[in-house]
Amino acid sequence: MDAQPDGATYVALLSACSHAGMVEEGTKIFETMSNNHGIVPQLDHYACMADVLGRAGWISEAKELIHKMPMEPDSMVWSASLGGCRKHGETKLAKLAPAKLKEFDPKNSLGYVLMSNIFSTDGRFNEAGLIRREMEGKTVRKEPSLNWIEIGNHVQEFASGGQQRPEREAIFSELEKVVRRLKDFGYVPQTSLALHDIEDEHKEEQLYYHNEKLALVFALMNLGNRCSSGNIIKIMKNIRICVDCHNFMKLVSELVDMEIVVRDSNRFHHFKGKVCSCNDYW
Repeated sequence: MDAQPDGATYVALLSACSHAGMVEEGTKIFETMSNNHGIVPQLDHYACMADVLGRAGWISEAKELIHKMPMEPDSMVWSASLGGCRKHGETKLAKLAPAKLKEFDPKNSLGYVLMSNIFSTDGRFNEAGLIRREMEGKTVRKEPSLNWIEIGNHVQEFASGGQQRPEREAIFSELEKVVRRLKDFGYVPQTSLALHDIEDEHKEEQLYYHNEKLALVFALMNLGNRCSSGNIIKIMKNIRICVDCHNFMKLVSELVDMEIVVRDSNRFHHFKGKVCSCNDYW
């Protein structure tokens, strides 16, 4: 083929390296794109590269990359950096990114939410609470988590905690049964992901009621009415799936011997036999 790569080609390549954890390959592609094809890295390329480094835990390298940028980093670059800090629990290096994100878009909840989550995971609940109160004071609204699944030619929506669902109590009852069975499979709730300083038992309950779990259990309760191809449960989600729900989906796929597909804001996750297609890297 005579077709030459352009800037969009390199965005796709770097994004693929990010999701596959291919740090060395991504770094090589980024460093040679100018020499090989005369394409000068732009903001979207730097954002991808910050994501490549941050996802892999190379937080200091991501920070150094941002400081050496020949242009002012934009919100995508800073959000990629902060996402890496969130994934790897880096609280010290995470403080600059939220301030920058607030400058670009004061009403965007991303910086507030990620920083609050970082503090909560680190057990610093007072600081996490201060951030949430700052959001309230500035009337910054977090995007609500929503999931959708198709049952009997009707799309069913699930909000956090199963609010507005007439089958809520029945779903909760079935979910408790599934959780008990999963614990025999090795399921351990990731209570460090809970956002409040409460007892571990209540942290577990918080995690149980994440809406993708409720959507999955509802699908299992309605296997005869599902509209799907073959032995597959499909769930759509508007934000990134959390670590605990990701572990939950893997184990349920083994428990019920079915493939579960979750499309979150980052990618498709194909769960089957206690394994996800993302190799736990998203």
